[in-house]
Amino acid sequence: MYLTLEHLTKKFPARTKQGGEVMAVDDVSLNIEKGQFVTLLGPSGCGKTTTLRLIAGFEFPTSGHIMLDGQHLEDVPPNRRDMAMVFQSYAIFPHLNVFDNIAYGLKVKKLAANEIKRRVYEVTKLTQLTGLEDRAPNQLSGGQQQRVALARALVVEPKVLLFDEPLSNLDAKLREEMRFEIRDLQKRLGITAIYVTHAQEEALVMSDLIAIINRGKLAQLGTPEEIYERPRSSFVADFIGLSDFLPVHIESLNARFAQVSAAGATFTVATMPGLAKGGSILLHIRPYDIELVGDQVEQNVLPGVIKQATYLGNVVDYRVEVREGLALRVQSGTGHRYATGERVRLHLPMERCRLIVEE
Repeated sequence: MYLTLEHLTKKFPARTKQGGEVMAVDDVSLNIEKGQFVTLLGPSGCGKTTTLRLIAGFEFPTSGHIMLDGQHLEDVPPNRRDMAMVFQSYAIFPHLNVFDNIAYGLKVKKLAANEIKRRVYEVTKLTQLTGLEDRAPNQLSGGQQQRVALARALVVEPKVLLFDEPLSNLDAKLREEMRFEIRDLQKRLGITAIYVTHAQEEALVMSDLIAIINRGKLAQLGTPEEIYERPRSSFVADFIGLSDFLPVHIESLNARFAQVSAAGATFTVATMPGLAKGGSILLHIRPYDIELVGDQVEQNVLPGVIKQATYLGNVVDYRVEVREGLALRVQSGTGHRYATGERVRLHLPMERCRLIVEE
């Protein structure tokens, strides 16, 4: 593997009178191939940025190993790791023009003036900054400033490019455009990239692999499709996309299917390892996979009452109470509109239901 994290752990002193330690990164192991785009995704405070800073060398691990292209990096300072980082705040120098901002790292390396000029010319062309070389940062838009930060990282030709929530300061439309620009540039250059975000859509659009981080631990690693379609826990399912969870009781099971019950209804779903008759587990389904049906459907049907209906343009978002204190979210087309208080029947298609471990 090109970049490897082995049992990476980072503890910080607790800022309390009692002292002690806070576990920021907890035994994370990750293998990244050359040229892959890997996203560290998770809620605020989950340890994803600390993991990125450990890779960059801005923090040193309490234990564990980091290897890049066969070299151990735990004791290597940031300036000797052959990496570059694009920060959330851009961190471009306000007193330098675009050319000098981009050329800064090359000048630190004491490259010849003609080589610096050549590299800056190439990277400004790549990042659509040609013609802006003499402008000051305060004369640039947010998107242009982000391109300057990206160009400054690319121009030093790092082995690994690190991103710390680089698009969070941009407006929604520009953020969407930059996602595709960064991903296209990374593919064309074949550079290895590690990207930190809490935005699930960014992760799904940009990544070869997504590493879901929760409370410092690696909750799941997989392709965007694997993470979305086959989450391994309620945390992962809930964090990626919209989810409904129905607590169910296991009535019977065989090698392929399980019969489960909830709110007076019985469902047939695909089984999973470790199930036992008489136990309890969660049934997971996406709101747009639930169908509002009439009496013609009998299997995997749950009765309920519409408690809220919200028009969202292409769909109507319903809150359907299936028992006291438990409502499912259902997203349906705008053809037939159901009214608040109306009784409905929910069909949970077997192929879209998953039994999942509560976390």
